[in-house]
Amino acid sequence: MILKILIMIPDGIFWNNKAEEIILPTNTGQIGILKNHAPLITALDIGVILIRTDKKWVPFIIMGGFALIKQNKITILVNGAESAGTLKLVQSEAAFQEATNKLENAKSKKQYVDALFLFKCAKARYQAAKQLVS
Repeated sequence: MILKILIMIPDGIFWNNKAEEIILPTNTGQIGILKNHAPLITALDIGVILIRTDKKWVPFIIMGGFALIKQNKITILVNGAESAGTLKLVQSEAAFQEATNKLENAKSKKQYVDALFLFKCAKARYQAAKQLVS
Protein backbone atom coordinates (compact mmCIF):
# COMPACT_ATOMS: atom_id res chain seq x y z
CA MET A 1 0.00 0.00 0.00
CA ILE A 2 1.37 3.34 -1.02
CA LEU A 3 -1.28 6.06 -0.75
CA LYS A 4 -2.96 7.18 2.47
CA ILE A 5 -6.56 8.06 1.65
CA LEU A 6 -8.99 9.92 3.88
CA ILE A 7 -12.59 10.51 2.79
CA MET A 8 -14.46 13.01 4.95
CA ILE A 9 -18.20 13.69 4.97
CA PRO A 10 -19.96 16.41 6.98
CA ASP A 11 -20.55 13.95 9.84
CA GLY A 12 -16.90 12.88 10.10
CA ILE A 13 -14.62 10.26 8.61
CA PHE A 14 -16.22 8.01 5.98
CA TRP A 15 -13.13 6.01 4.97
CA ASN A 16 -9.53 6.10 6.16
CA ASN A 17 -7.13 3.53 4.78
CA LYS A 18 -4.14 2.89 2.55
CA ALA A 19 -4.35 1.99 -1.12
CA GLU A 20 -2.27 1.45 -4.22
CA GLU A 21 -4.31 3.60 -6.59
CA ILE A 22 -7.40 5.78 -6.71
CA ILE A 23 -9.58 7.06 -9.54
CA LEU A 24 -11.52 10.25 -8.83
CA PRO A 25 -14.52 11.70 -10.71
CA THR A 26 -13.53 15.32 -11.36
CA ASN A 27 -15.66 17.97 -13.02
CA THR A 28 -13.69 17.47 -16.25
CA GLY A 29 -13.43 13.68 -16.24
CA GLN A 30 -11.72 10.96 -14.27
CA ILE A 31 -8.22 11.27 -12.85
CA GLY A 32 -6.05 8.41 -11.66
CA ILE A 33 -3.67 8.91 -8.76
CA LEU A 34 -0.62 6.73 -8.12
CA LYS A 35 2.36 6.99 -5.78
CA ASN A 36 4.33 10.25 -6.03
CA HIS A 37 1.63 12.14 -7.94
CA ALA A 38 2.23 15.86 -8.33
CA PRO A 39 0.47 18.02 -5.72
CA LEU A 40 -3.05 18.86 -6.82
CA ILE A 41 -6.33 20.30 -5.62
CA THR A 42 -9.34 19.37 -7.72
CA ALA A 43 -13.11 19.68 -7.61
CA LEU A 44 -15.00 16.40 -7.61
CA ASP A 45 -18.27 15.69 -9.35
CA ILE A 46 -21.04 13.34 -8.27
CA GLY A 47 -19.72 9.94 -9.26
CA VAL A 48 -17.78 6.84 -8.32
CA ILE A 49 -14.43 6.78 -6.57
CA LEU A 50 -12.53 3.60 -7.30
CA ILE A 51 -9.86 2.61 -4.79
CA ARG A 52 -7.48 -0.28 -5.45
CA THR A 53 -6.42 -2.14 -2.34
CA ASP A 54 -4.75 -5.55 -2.40
CA LYS A 55 -5.35 -5.88 -6.17
CA LYS A 56 -9.11 -5.39 -5.64
CA TRP A 57 -11.10 -2.33 -6.70
CA VAL A 58 -13.49 -0.90 -4.10
CA PRO A 59 -16.15 1.54 -5.39
CA PHE A 60 -17.68 4.37 -3.37
CA ILE A 61 -20.34 6.82 -4.50
CA ILE A 62 -19.66 10.47 -3.70
CA MET A 63 -21.88 13.52 -3.95
CA GLY A 64 -19.29 16.03 -5.11
CA GLY A 65 -16.59 17.83 -3.20
CA PHE A 66 -12.85 18.45 -3.34
CA ALA A 67 -9.65 16.41 -3.23
CA LEU A 68 -6.18 17.42 -2.08
CA ILE A 69 -3.29 15.27 -3.28
CA LYS A 70 0.05 15.94 -1.63
CA GLN A 71 3.00 13.72 -0.63
CA ASN A 72 1.13 10.43 -1.18
CA LYS A 73 -1.74 11.61 1.03
CA ILE A 74 -5.16 12.12 -0.49
CA THR A 75 -7.71 14.05 1.52
CA ILE A 76 -11.19 14.01 0.03
CA LEU A 77 -13.93 16.29 1.36
CA VAL A 78 -17.37 15.41 0.00
CA ASN A 79 -20.98 16.42 0.58
CA GLY A 80 -21.96 12.78 1.01
CA ALA A 81 -20.67 9.28 0.36
CA GLU A 82 -22.13 5.79 0.10
CA SER A 83 -20.61 2.36 0.14
CA ALA A 84 -21.45 0.40 -2.98
CA GLY A 85 -21.45 -2.92 -1.14
CA THR A 86 -25.22 -3.15 -0.80
CA LEU A 87 -26.16 -2.01 -4.30
CA LYS A 88 -28.09 -4.38 -6.55
CA LEU A 89 -27.54 -4.10 -10.29
CA VAL A 90 -31.19 -4.54 -11.33
CA GLN A 91 -32.52 -1.92 -8.91
CA SER A 92 -29.69 0.48 -9.75
CA GLU A 93 -30.35 0.13 -13.46
CA ALA A 94 -34.09 0.72 -12.98
CA ALA A 95 -33.41 3.85 -10.90
CA PHE A 96 -30.99 5.07 -13.57
CA GLN A 97 -33.60 4.59 -16.30
CA GLU A 98 -36.21 6.41 -14.23
CA ALA A 99 -33.81 9.30 -13.58
CA THR A 100 -32.97 9.44 -17.30
CA ASN A 101 -36.67 9.71 -18.14
CA LYS A 102 -37.19 12.49 -15.59
CA LEU A 103 -34.25 14.39 -17.03
CA GLU A 104 -35.52 14.03 -20.59
CA ASN A 105 -39.03 15.15 -19.58
CA ALA A 106 -38.05 18.12 -17.42
CA LYS A 107 -40.04 21.16 -18.49
CA SER A 108 -38.76 23.98 -16.29
CA LYS A 109 -35.24 24.96 -15.27
CA LYS A 110 -35.93 23.87 -11.69
CA GLN A 111 -37.22 20.49 -12.84
CA TYR A 112 -34.13 20.13 -15.02
CA VAL A 113 -31.70 20.98 -12.20
CA ASP A 114 -33.47 18.61 -9.79
CA ALA A 115 -33.61 15.87 -12.42
CA LEU A 116 -29.94 16.35 -13.30
CA PHE A 117 -28.93 15.85 -9.67
CA LEU A 118 -31.04 12.68 -9.44
CA PHE A 119 -29.62 11.50 -12.77
CA LYS A 120 -26.01 11.95 -11.64
CA CYS A 121 -26.68 10.13 -8.36
CA ALA A 122 -28.48 7.26 -10.08
CA LYS A 123 -25.76 7.01 -12.73
CA ALA A 124 -23.06 6.82 -10.04
CA ARG A 125 -24.94 4.08 -8.18
CA TYR A 126 -25.48 2.14 -11.40
CA GLN A 127 -21.79 2.43 -12.35
CA ALA A 128 -20.76 1.27 -8.87
CA ALA A 129 -23.17 -1.67 -9.01
CA LYS A 130 -21.72 -2.69 -12.39
CA GLN A 131 -18.23 -2.45 -10.91
CA LEU A 132 -19.23 -4.87 -8.15
CA VAL A 133 -20.39 -7.57 -10.57
CA SER A 134 -17.41 -7.30 -12.92
